[in-house]
Amino acid sequence: MKFLALLVAAVFSSLAASAEPPQPDVKMPVIDFVEYDLPNGLHVILHQNKTAPLVSTYLLYHVGSKNERPDRTGFAHFFEHLMFEGTANIQRGQIDKLVSAAGGNLNASTSFDRTDYHFNLPANQLGLALWIESERMLHGKVEKVGVETQRQVVKEERRRGTDNAPYGKLFEKLVELTFKGSPYQWPPIGSAQYIDQAKIEEFRDFYHHFYVPNNATLVIAGDFEIEPAKKLIADYFGPIPRGKEIERPHFMLKPQTAPAEQTVTAPTTPLPAVVHAWRAPSETAEDAPAVELLADILGTGRSSRLYERLVRKEQAASGIEVFPYLLEKGGLVGVFAIGNPATPLEKLDRLIDEEIAKIRDSGVTPEELQKAKNLKLREIASSYGTMQSRAENLAHYHVMFGDTSKINHEWERYEAVTPEAIQRAATKYLQPSGVNILRFPMAKTEKK
Repeated sequence: MKFLALLVAAVFSSLAASAEPPQPDVKMPVIDFVEYDLPNGLHVILHQNKTAPLVSTYLLYHVGSKNERPDRTGFAHFFEHLMFEGTANIQRGQIDKLVSAAGGNLNASTSFDRTDYHFNLPANQLGLALWIESERMLHGKVEKVGVETQRQVVKEERRRGTDNAPYGKLFEKLVELTFKGSPYQWPPIGSAQYIDQAKIEEFRDFYHHFYVPNNATLVIAGDFEIEPAKKLIADYFGPIPRGKEIERPHFMLKPQTAPAEQTVTAPTTPLPAVVHAWRAPSETAEDAPAVELLADILGTGRSSRLYERLVRKEQAASGIEVFPYLLEKGGLVGVFAIGNPATPLEKLDRLIDEEIAKIRDSGVTPEELQKAKNLKLREIASSYGTMQSRAENLAHYHVMFGDTSKINHEWERYEAVTPEAIQRAATKYLQPSGVNILRFPMAKTEKK
């Protein structure tokens, strides 16, 4: 899974980390946009930027793995693949070729909360992107040959990324423990047996229910003219009928009252590792910025609390990563430590507990908080560097926050965080009674 691959790469990259670079004087860009709704419910956001003759389209469907049944997990991710099979008017296997021949590229992704599709093309090819996306929304093919092909593709992706990769079960086991009792307790990759068991009618029902204009947000960013773009959107998407209203899952993550732990043994585990994770607020919650900055103070950079203690001082770990993973209906914050071969897992547990207790008891310094804010400012500014990332952010703020204009004000939430807010967040969320621990003992090697 993409999240797991990035997490493991981040931990190992800390082995060769150099001194932290000084933070640049970052100026936040202002993202101008126009937004409106079509009569069928499609939400449209247009961001014109003529710095390069390129255009990005981004289509977000508000459906992810949390919309699935527990006995049919993996449907949202399956459709990420199936939507490239073809449509009533685009031959099977031709979508990639059409975009590539026009000088562009394309991709898609799935998370707990959404599925998205994007194209990057020369500016004069905007019509191609809109035609393909409208075709997939109205005339997507859910046929036996495509379903059977993608069954095998998805199962192979799971085998490579989850079943046979180092720490491959980490994310699956982590959400299973941390989000137990909620639709977040299974990862978007899903379970292969459910994809095998599902009948083609079930896939068709999923498509007709969720792949409708009133469950979608379309963003165009780049070099285009507003009024001609509006006409293209009306021509391609206007005739698509509105779907039935989407029933959203209603749930609330209850506070965890007792710790949980699990040991995961696998022949692919190269070094001992532990994960400590706690339930955290949703990304729109008032506490969310403090939790994110707390994670940076704990684990981002060589001067962070956990890197300094576990890697440099104790030499117990070869790498450390602290990750907030905040979602629409809740979240988690986790610590992933890869130990040195001779380090007992219990020592990693103890060192992590001690450093987090220090923040709960004594808080953080203004200097630590300012460093975390500098990192966050750079992260936000960097995320606006391409038209694709601007399009993604515009859709994200509309769907998850209900306010597209937050793209120009999100930094203010982090800027307002105080040292006292960091300590309160640590005390509220990072309690011993709410910890979920995964332990990965190093695989034993057979003597020849």
